[in-house]
Amino acid sequence: MATSLPLAPAPAPEHRPGGKTFFGHPRGLATLFMTEMWERFSFYGMRALLPLYLISGGADAAKGMQGGGLGMTLASEAAIFALYSGLVYLLTLPGGWFGDRVWGPRRTVTIAAVAIMAGHLLLAVPGAPTFFAGLALVAIGSGLLKANISTMVGHLYDGPDDPRRDGGFTVFYMGINLGGLLAPLAIGTVGETVSWHLGFALAAVGMGLGLVQFLLGTRHLSAASNVVPKPLSAAERRSVTVKSLLALACAAALYLVVGTAGTITEKWLTVPLAALGILVPVLLFVRIKRDRSLTRIEQSRMSGYIWFFVAATVFWAIYDQGSYTMATFAGDSAQNSVLGWEFPVSWYQSVNPVLIMALAPVVASAWLWLNRRGKEPSTIVKFVWGLVLAGISFFVFLIPMTTAAGGHKAAAMWLVAIYFVQTVGELCLSPVGLSLTTKMSPAKYASQMMGAFFLAATAGDSIMSLLSTYGVNLDSRGVVGAEAAVAVVAGLAIWVCRGRVQRLMGGIN
Repeated sequence: MATSLPLAPAPAPEHRPGGKTFFGHPRGLATLFMTEMWERFSFYGMRALLPLYLISGGADAAKGMQGGGLGMTLASEAAIFALYSGLVYLLTLPGGWFGDRVWGPRRTVTIAAVAIMAGHLLLAVPGAPTFFAGLALVAIGSGLLKANISTMVGHLYDGPDDPRRDGGFTVFYMGINLGGLLAPLAIGTVGETVSWHLGFALAAVGMGLGLVQFLLGTRHLSAASNVVPKPLSAAERRSVTVKSLLALACAAALYLVVGTAGTITEKWLTVPLAALGILVPVLLFVRIKRDRSLTRIEQSRMSGYIWFFVAATVFWAIYDQGSYTMATFAGDSAQNSVLGWEFPVSWYQSVNPVLIMALAPVVASAWLWLNRRGKEPSTIVKFVWGLVLAGISFFVFLIPMTTAAGGHKAAAMWLVAIYFVQTVGELCLSPVGLSLTTKMSPAKYASQMMGAFFLAATAGDSIMSLLSTYGVNLDSRGVVGAEAAVAVVAGLAIWVCRGRVQRLMGGIN
């Protein structure tokens, strides 16, 4: 999920009449565009390598794959990759908090870029301890950056009514997908065919370039991006510090005891974090629903929003498997070639960004065309289509899986077809979900609710991590078919209950 939107209304920017522009937009957009592009380049390049590196050298690795990886099973790889993906989105919440209360957006993005670069450098060092430390740093840095860089894009414009604002975010969004497109082609090729660790090092170089140009271009950013909107008071800072240190001490003591007893396993890492990924959004919604200061209509809309959140959770649980379940299948069971020309498995991760850039204008134009004729589908219908298409994509996945089960290699175009169906589903659900969040959120929780939408991906990935941890084989046809059926049934359930959900939405369509 690459979509990125501002989390709060922005103060008016500094104006520089007669200055240079970036495609008609403030010059600072070029700085943020390039920063995000290089961050996505490093992030998606690492993601393209990660599932392959985790199983490299193990019994479940594809034939002909280079060694030197961690030699994990497919079950462990799925659990760790899904957990990592979920944590990135979970960490956008504290990332936004640090930008709002501690460092301000500009400083937070700088610290985030340094953390990401350091994380990739640790990934470039062979060995499990450095690997997991590096993965944690990349997740933390990505959470810090994702929540704040979009806010700085908003700072470049004269509030939400600036006519250039939507276009500016469209340009910024293209930077995300451009980085996601180029990363597997460069980092994936180097990592998969030359050296895993050299690929991770190349990701660090990408983030380093992004950091340098960000620091050089900060003079073009709004002064508002350097301001802490609501700084912590001295008492709040002491309270947060004490509580954080206490939580860390408890966690450290627990793992020290378990480690000393010699009973620590992989589950001690994956299960608590995956459970947290499910518990956090549940607690957030419980807290909002129990807030008696909200009006009746706000409470009703929150009840309606939970339907969409659950739908998004199911969607992302399937969609994100394109980066690990489908990737490992491609490595072992697909003909990764076109017209006799072979390509690295990691290149499949470039398919979605290409399709996003090609299809997003088409889908947006289709909605406008239907709207002019009074036939644009409601938000509920768009979500239903997103879920149903996610299910269809995994029904399609059963075709190459059946081919492979018969001892034959599946054609690469089957995988491209799956990514195509998922991308259309993403365009039906993700942008619509973000827009819906801004409409249905209580004013009191507007910023938190934008972060909450990303938690749907966290919850979906956390569920898949737990399933894999406890023995569910995500690579089996039975499980893939069951997931497809769940998505389609969930979509049909929302369709059947659309009248009730529409009433809960309080006039929002």
